[in-house]
Amino acid sequence: MNRAFRIFLSVFFVGAGLNHFVSADFYRGIMPTYLPWHGELVAISGVAEILGGIGVLISRTRRAAGWGLIMLLIAVMPVHLQMVMQGFRSAPTWILWLRLPFQLLLMGWVYQCCVSRNGSS
Repeated sequence: MNRAFRIFLSVFFVGAGLNHFVSADFYRGIMPTYLPWHGELVAISGVAEILGGIGVLISRTRRAAGWGLIMLLIAVMPVHLQMVMQGFRSAPTWILWLRLPFQLLLMGWVYQCCVSRNGSS
């Protein structure tokens, strides 16, 4: 079962990372204004998601990839907070609020699949 969850986790993060390049304008548009280099940060986070997603499939890199993905999810939290505080296009506020605990669930999923003793082997 852990293997299936890791494969799905990998596909999720590799797909999300690739989307940073396919929809770069969208990601630049949701960057907090106080951060510099929006394009570069979008590309860096996309590469990090792709590498992390691949890393969860390799037993030698799984634990490091898991911690890296957790740190990445923490690092992008300001984007989600900004979207809640300022609104985002026509998205309902409740959906924007729902994204915040979803980030925590993602962190838990990564931890369980990659970092915990049950998932890291």
